[in-house]
Order: sequence, then C-alpha cells, then structure tokens
Amino acid sequence: MAPAVPELQVAINDFVLQLQRRQVEGSLDSAKLTVLLLRQVVSQHRASHSGQASALIEAVKNVGVRLIAASPIELAIGNIVRRVLHIIREEEVSVTNSTEAEVGAGFESDDNDNNDNDNDSPPGLSAALLAAANRSALRGPSLYNLLESGSMPSAAVVPLSSGGDSEDRSRSCEKNSKGWKLKHAVIEGINELLEDINNNHAQIAEQALEHIHQDEVILTLGHSRTLLQFLCEAKKKRSFQVFIAEGAPRYQGHTLAKELADLNLQTTLITDSAVFAMISRVDMVIIGAHAVMANGGVIAPTGLHMVALAARRHAVPFVVLAGMYKLCPLYPHNPYVLVNEMKSPSQILEFEDMSEYVEAALGGPAMHATNPTFDYIPPELVSLFITDMGGHNPSYIYRLVAEYYSPEDYSLE
Repeated sequence: MAPAVPELQVAINDFVLQLQRRQVEGSLDSAKLTVLLLRQVVSQHRASHSGQASALIEAVKNVGVRLIAASPIELAIGNIVRRVLHIIREEEVSVTNSTEAEVGAGFESDDNDNNDNDNDSPPGLSAALLAAANRSALRGPSLYNLLESGSMPSAAVVPLSSGGDSEDRSRSCEKNSKGWKLKHAVIEGINELLEDINNNHAQIAEQALEHIHQDEVILTLGHSRTLLQFLCEAKKKRSFQVFIAEGAPRYQGHTLAKELADLNLQTTLITDSAVFAMISRVDMVIIGAHAVMANGGVIAPTGLHMVALAARRHAVPFVVLAGMYKLCPLYPHNPYVLVNEMKSPSQILEFEDMSEYVEAALGGPAMHATNPTFDYIPPELVSLFITDMGGHNPSYIYRLVAEYYSPEDYSLE
C-alpha cells in the first residue's frame, strides 16, 4: 500500500494544477492564493534549530519555483515568493538580535545584582533600533543607507559576558527560543502581507481626491478593479467624466462602462481606434497594471502602449494604479520574465470565417491570427505610480525594490 500523501503536498499539487489549467488568473487572485499556500508551508515546516532559517528559505524556494513554472505570466506569484523570502531573512536578523540582546541584558543584570548603580549597565536595544539595524543589514550599499544609518549606534547588539557559565546559558536560551520565535515572526509577517494585499484597493482609492479634480475628463482602457474603486471614491466629492476605450478583443471596457453608469458617473464608451482622436479632450489617463518592472516599465493589457504614446504626444499625464504586490524586482529583458502570452485567435476571428483560408493555405502562404495579452509600456511614458504606499515617480521604483526584496532572491534557481 502506497504511503499517504501529506496534506501540504496535496495543496501544492492542487494549486499548481489550477495554475497550469488557467483556473486561477489575475494578479490579485494569484497573489492571495500564493500567500495562503506559503503561509501553510511555513507553519508546517519542521527543521532543526541550528538551520531553521536556511531550511525555511529552501522550502519556500522549492515551492516558489514550481508555482512560477506553472504560470510564468503571473508575475505576482514570483513577487510574493520573493517577499516571503525577504520576510524570513528580515525576521531572522530581528530574532537573532533580540535574543542576544535579551540574554545579554539578563547576564548584565546578574553581574550587577550587588551594584547599587544601575546606570552603568548597557541598555537593551529598542524595537525601533533593531528594525533599523535589520533593514540596514539586508539592503545593499547606497548613499541613502549611509544617511539613514548615520544616527544609529555602532553596535548592533548588546555585548555578552565572556564567562563560561554565561556562554553556556546563552547558547541554551538561544537554541530553545530562536526556532519558534522565527516561525512565529515569519507567520505574522505573512499575515501582514496578506492584509496589505486585501486592503490595497482601498488604500489606493484613499488618494483619489488628491489626483482627480472637479470637471476633469479621465481616459482609461479595459477594466480594472483598482481603477473602479479609485473612481468611485473620487465620485463622492468630485464631478468628472470618464472616457473608456473598449479594449478589444476582450471588450472589458464594456464591463467597466456599465459599472460606472450604474453609479451615475458620466461615462463615454469609445473604440480603441478613437483614442488618438479623443486624447486632446482628456485631462488625465489613469490605468491599472498587470505588473510593474524594476526599471519602472509597466506590463498592462494590450492597447495601453498606444494610449501612452497618444498621451505623451498631447502632454497628458499618464498615471498607473498598482498595489505593491505587483512590483517585480526583475527587468523586462530578464530571461526568466515572460512579459506576454498569446490567447486564442478565436477572440478576433471566428473559425468559420478562417477555415477556408486555412485550407487554402495548406499548399501556399499561411494566414496567421495573433492575439497578444499584454503591452509593455516603457518608464519614460509613465508620469506617476499610485500605490498603496503613496505616489512615486518611475525613477523611484528601484528604491521600492530595494525596500521589499532581497537581492539574493531575484533569481530563485
């Protein structure tokens, strides 16, 4: 009789199969399910105390590689895997520093039991200083880090006593507590990440009134849940008009137009070919994004590169709404990045209309119908990114990448 497959392995296989079958699509759903699965991986992981962090990183990497291979076009999956790895590395430093600080403070207290002057004992590190030390340790060298760490104390941890008994007790305390503290801290960090993903629409929408003003004309293309909530929030105190390009061949702009019309927001639906003709009447272009690359480039639904070029030609601001989970630490030319995929040509041409040409092409030149899913918009065409952490210029994206990812996790192989 074959041994029973563990519950975790079943969950991983099921999610991989769903990704391969395209039963899970979209950055938001992919990111949420990836966070939940990796939280399960961390909670059920068993390792020795000595190699807890390294073993945990290896376990998350192994699962992450499988998920990315199952759906390479969903860049949010790789982003979440790298964010979780960064959380593990950050919490490892934090737990190590806090454990050594607690042990060191305890030994100093024992040594000074008979000393009336307690002001001579070194104080323990505060949580704020430990967090700052962790961030500084995980980031690469830069002028920004140098300025930020200028006011920090030179010592990262409280020095321990050099006595033999103290050293033995220190090792015993660290061995018993570091393992479960690390796992608990990582799970808390993953829960915070999941909460940020769930709240990213609302946090982006809170900034709507800062960017949309009275009687403005907004242009967009296709459908975006983030954009819908952004416009709904602005409508509470602003009166404005929205032009929506239909986003052929999937025509998701029709869905957004109906949703906005149901909210009594003045909406005009236009064809994609009419964008350049209407752009001169527009005050701002606002779009959603599939992914934001490390250079500030954007991967967005097909047709938006054309809109960005029209906006640049008429000096119209081009604003991109994107949650931080869509920020990818890789560049579009990276060989591990898939920036596009082809959908079924039946969306642009019915088989009945094409069958006679296919049959005729068997002995002659073939006719092809291509249906790409995404466009790549270079950073020079983007005016502003609005994220759940505020607004940022494309030139600042590299700083956000350094804040949320560890360089050693960019390549998961």
